[in-house]
Amino acid sequence: MKKFFINIIFLFVILVPSLGQTLTDSNLPIVIIATDGGVSIPDEPKAMATMKIIDRGAGQRNYVSDQSNPIYLNYNGRIGIEIRGSSSQVSPKKSYGLTTRMADDVTNNNVSLLGMPEENDWILGGMVFDTALIRDYLCHSLSRQMGNYASRARYCEVIINNVYHGLYILQEKLKADDDRIDVTKISTTDNLLPDLSGGYIVKADKTTGDDYINWTMYSWNGANIDYILELPKQENATTAQVNYIRSVFFNLETAAKNGNLSVVNGYPSLIDVPSFIDFMIINEFASNADAYTYSTYFHKDRNGKLRAGPLWDFDLTYGNDLFMWSFDRSKTYVWQFQYGGNDGSRFWYDLFYNSQFRCYLSKRWNELTQPGQPLNHALLEDFIDQTAALISEAVARDYQRWGKSGSHTQRIANIKSFIAARIAWMTANLGSFSACSNVAVPQLTITKINYHPQSSTQFPDADELEFIEIRNTGSTSANLSGIYFRGTGFVYQFPANTTLGAGLCVIIASNATVFQSKYGFAPFGEFTRLLSNSGEQLVLSDAFGNVVDHVEYSDASPWPDADGNGYYLMLAGLTLDNSLPESWTASNDLITSMDTPAAGINFTIFPNPVRDILSISSEMEISSISIYDIRGNRIMVLRCDDSLCTVDVSGLVRGTYIVSVFTATGSQAVKFIKE
Repeated sequence: MKKFFINIIFLFVILVPSLGQTLTDSNLPIVIIATDGGVSIPDEPKAMATMKIIDRGAGQRNYVSDQSNPIYLNYNGRIGIEIRGSSSQVSPKKSYGLTTRMADDVTNNNVSLLGMPEENDWILGGMVFDTALIRDYLCHSLSRQMGNYASRARYCEVIINNVYHGLYILQEKLKADDDRIDVTKISTTDNLLPDLSGGYIVKADKTTGDDYINWTMYSWNGANIDYILELPKQENATTAQVNYIRSVFFNLETAAKNGNLSVVNGYPSLIDVPSFIDFMIINEFASNADAYTYSTYFHKDRNGKLRAGPLWDFDLTYGNDLFMWSFDRSKTYVWQFQYGGNDGSRFWYDLFYNSQFRCYLSKRWNELTQPGQPLNHALLEDFIDQTAALISEAVARDYQRWGKSGSHTQRIANIKSFIAARIAWMTANLGSFSACSNVAVPQLTITKINYHPQSSTQFPDADELEFIEIRNTGSTSANLSGIYFRGTGFVYQFPANTTLGAGLCVIIASNATVFQSKYGFAPFGEFTRLLSNSGEQLVLSDAFGNVVDHVEYSDASPWPDADGNGYYLMLAGLTLDNSLPESWTASNDLITSMDTPAAGINFTIFPNPVRDILSISSEMEISSISIYDIRGNRIMVLRCDDSLCTVDVSGLVRGTYIVSVFTATGSQAVKFIKE
């Protein structure tokens, strides 16, 4: 689709006067907005207003009369509000952007609205081009079910300045936040690597407001695709930052065009392949007429790969388009990346026609359409029917308010028919996935997780003590090139051309310097961001997204308690399934080495308990001995160079200690008691 909206001469023709529709009660939450002085809401700047959200809870009816009853108010406070959108602004029904504010009308107020995580930037989407009033909601829900972040949304009915405005979706604005697009917020001082590497949010889109184009790329047929920085904000972005993130996109274009599959410098080294595959699948499945060219977001965390998404603005899907402007591009039988003018940057085309990428895309499509999966036809129909039933009474009021004709029931039926035909066509045209259906991956196992360390006087910042241990549980050496952790919030990719011997392990830490200070040896690497204190998914994958290991830990039962109490999670046995909480124990054993499994050393200590002299005997020569207190602070180091060593511990106060024994083949630690 060319930039037709720049040259539009005729206004939107659905200019319908208000039909006086009123609202007294609803099965949906009711949003009541009153601007100061009753002023009209402008495009910008935001007008100040008061907003109340009436919500008695799931399955309950809400009443406009409840706006004075605080026990039924999900929100009652100040906001700044403005009209949002570009081409949608020609509709008499507007969409709005709002910011929740403190009573001073200046300070942002982070709040939870209708159960969504706390933030201050929100959208009231009017779904102005979708008379079925379901397409955006459906696509966002499907994307989340597929395991990706997509803006959370709740249906509601809206009254502004005592005038009923219809059915809306209250949803999260796309922005950097731990519970939204989870990337580091880059600052103006981050101009050298590794800080320069993230985080970024970029969109391919048309310009609105104060936006300007940061760079332009081209589609496979020569159409220009404009890219705009969202993070950092355009007015704050430095030249180094713009050049860096721009280079990532152009390097991707070159690698995809050349079919470069290298995990070192090919497209798998640049992008999170699973996110690009899921993004293509949801856009193609919905046959999004704006796909790849408009409202197309990307994000990149510090030291992480470029990720596609989250998705946004899916009104022109499932057979819907801007028919009033003679557009009709959302078809069941086309690929949107090469149809209709809105084809997106060339790399989408080249990725799709790369046999390796196409194989993984086909494999993922097959997974998602199986029984019980998000894109399974039967489940989709059930979800659509449930959603249509939820909004049915509000739809009737919205249709009356805005003079919409036709049957909502028929529109829902048309979407279901479109989906059935689309699934059949895509299944028939994606091709085989046999070449990537059973890919061998290294036998790497996550064996220790220190997600919420205990702070101490020596180490007051507990986050700097986080670490993960990964062990090669296979019988052969593992090539770690391209191995990385998928997702956001926790970032690590193994350096190219590194290997890990059979039975050996590596530790990656949040702060290598602090880790070495505490444990006496350097970790293998340093990850970016932090582990969640409450729990998260750790998905270790190869460069194409094949899962190597997957653990979703939690700080809640039945997981062992390792939550800020001096313990860490330790896999109880290498043959156990580490996806199960019962396979883990809470341990405070000292971390002494990452070179050799502990079972590689056989030694004894005596006496234990000990008063003065502690003896250590081993079958092999002991190179050195370290003594640690129970908190892991090293308090003594001695050379030995013999198979029998003695340590004078008479000067230690009574308590429990740890002795770590180092040999040429590895190390091991045990506890002893000083009397």
